[in-house]
Amino acid sequence: MANYKWSFANVGGVTRVRIHDAEDIRHLGELDKKMWTVLSCPTTGLEISDESLGLMDLDGDGQLRLKEVVATAEWLCANLKDPQSLFEQSDSLALENIADEAIVAVAKKVVSDQSSVVSLADVQAAIDAVVIEEKPIPAAPLEADVIAAYKEKQAEYAAYFEQEKLQKLGLALIPEDAVKPGMTEKKFAEMGAQIAEWEAAKAAAESANAEALAAAKAEFMPLKKLLLLHRDFYRLLRNFVTLEDFYDLDEATIASFQAGTLIIDQRACHLCMRVHDMGKHDAQAPLSGIYLLYCNCINKKTGKTLQIVAAMTQGEIKNLTIGKNAVFYDNDGLDYDATVTKIIDNPISIRQAFWTPYRKLAKWIEEKINKSAAEKDAKAFDDMTAKADATVADPAAEKKPAFDIAKFAGIFAAIGMALGMIGAALVAVAEGMSGFHWWQYVIVFVCILLVISGPSMIMAYMKLRRRNLAPVLNANGWAVNADAIISVPFGRTLTEQVAFPIIKIKKKGLKTWAKWLIALCVIAVILGIVCIVLHLCGFCFCCFCFH
Repeated sequence: MANYKWSFANVGGVTRVRIHDAEDIRHLGELDKKMWTVLSCPTTGLEISDESLGLMDLDGDGQLRLKEVVATAEWLCANLKDPQSLFEQSDSLALENIADEAIVAVAKKVVSDQSSVVSLADVQAAIDAVVIEEKPIPAAPLEADVIAAYKEKQAEYAAYFEQEKLQKLGLALIPEDAVKPGMTEKKFAEMGAQIAEWEAAKAAAESANAEALAAAKAEFMPLKKLLLLHRDFYRLLRNFVTLEDFYDLDEATIASFQAGTLIIDQRACHLCMRVHDMGKHDAQAPLSGIYLLYCNCINKKTGKTLQIVAAMTQGEIKNLTIGKNAVFYDNDGLDYDATVTKIIDNPISIRQAFWTPYRKLAKWIEEKINKSAAEKDAKAFDDMTAKADATVADPAAEKKPAFDIAKFAGIFAAIGMALGMIGAALVAVAEGMSGFHWWQYVIVFVCILLVISGPSMIMAYMKLRRRNLAPVLNANGWAVNADAIISVPFGRTLTEQVAFPIIKIKKKGLKTWAKWLIALCVIAVILGIVCIVLHLCGFCFCCFCFH
């Protein structure tokens, strides 16, 4: 048995064991623990029935571990004549496939004489129809409003009677504003004893009825367990042993941790997961290398709230900001208003990485311009208010300052020197490139682009190759035993971009060629600046080296 021959497959760029027939399930306990993709996962918050996961959680600690999965496999193989039916993931089961005679007998009670198949709906209907002869609940000794009033005033009256005893002993005084009971302490105690005795009898009767009902339903539970696990166990294996549901490109198949779809910025993010512990995500999620959006979600009709994390694996990021609103749809179709609360910034594509340096430069220039404008505006306002205050204090003191020709001559000289240096640099660059063939200009252009965007693209390529969902799953309470790589092609399937039909639309404003011309002019200016900087640093465009 220890020499059982397993089959393997490349799933998500990692070699994993394949579970494809009943014999694999029978020998699951022999599988090397190191070969399991997942070693444990939570039993709540997944897209598998909490009831099914709870049945597999043998120690009831809320965490499903490898040994419990193996124990469930053994139980199913012992109670099914042909465990191959587990691959159908059906909540119906042929009576002839049930190995345990006691369970077969219960199934025959549930179905009609003509049916040879029992379903989960049949069993649930039988459970709901269970009726027992209930033990009568004793009648209340007092009116309901009297009992409610007693409970409301019980502590207050007890305190009063205690103070009354102390006052008789000369040890305390009853406050003047104290509420005086409308009965004696003896009557109050008798009433309390009556109510306590009735409540105890009522609780005992209710408990006995609940136990009797549970006992009457108990005979159906093994059958219900068998049908629940018959439906859900193979799906668990696909998410526990191999992560096949995650890597399956069939749109109808989703992994047990995929909670729904986030619609944002004309994209649909299909890889969304619930967040249970933000502290763990802060520590683990950045290691994934994935661009992640954290959102708070609320359905205002039901008041239901949840926190999700969505992976963005296609498109641009310029419109993705904290505070941006979106809509989240769970797997049942319920919609939530979603608001982005946190972003973990990682590369989405090499194309996006190519433009990153230019965006950063544009942002830096914009910030510098805004800062300079704000400083000048503040200085102008301060000067204006200072002059106004001085004029109000001493109208004769306002005098126009004399024109300082020396000061302005220095400024003009500095500006002239700077323009001269720039002009000389441009002339030198032009002279150096004057003898170039057309293909050399292309090489220079490409080289400059690579100097600017190359490092960003290389870093993006390396990160995109290492994108790994495992840290995000670990943050959600999973013990992931192997990488869950998200390659660039696979990542494109996880985020769906909008696709409009091609139509001709006449629009006012700049034509396409004009927009391209402006873009090329901007790039030319940036490249010109880079050429100047390289020349000032001693770079020779004739031999492509520094002197």
